[in-house]
Amino acid sequence: MLLLTKPTKEQIGAFISSQQDQLFSYPDACRLDKPAAGYKSDHNRVKLGEGADVFRRAVEAIKRWETFNIGWLQLCWPAARIEEGVTVAVLVCHFGFWSLNACRIASVIERDGDVRTYGFVYGTLPDHAERGQEAFTVEWRDDDTVWYDILAYSKPNQIFARLAYPLTRLLQKRFARDSMTAMFRAVTA
Repeated sequence: MLLLTKPTKEQIGAFISSQQDQLFSYPDACRLDKPAAGYKSDHNRVKLGEGADVFRRAVEAIKRWETFNIGWLQLCWPAARIEEGVTVAVLVCHFGFWSLNACRIASVIERDGDVRTYGFVYGTLPDHAERGQEAFTVEWRDDDTVWYDILAYSKPNQIFARLAYPLTRLLQKRFARDSMTAMFRAVTA
């Protein structure tokens, strides 16, 4: 949804409610490890540190949505729990206008073993500029290193995203960079 002014909390709440029962906007057959034809994959990761304490802080940062603690972007609402089925919106101010984009958590990832992993995958809903999925995870590897990882695939969903595709790609790259910085800041603070 494109807007000329910043929406009110009530407008954002109504937007999220309108997306609550919508189906994901990408094919069911898509998987993060094998997106459907025509989707662009992006993989970004940053080392957060080493050890159990860094991993614990990274998990807590994911649960607090620190991945979205970026000045030019706002998660609506950061008090939402990280659980399958939770619908959120991402409010972005860019190029002189606002966009509101709906997503739903498709799965929560919690794995033990040689690589301990925590995070979630969210997918786009019909009223999102893009179509696809994105995974936000932290890993504690067997060499004691802790990593923040963003794995996504997407393609334009709305006409403005198709027309401005080079700018859309710049925003996606900027988001990945700023999200990694936000996580590093949250874990090392």
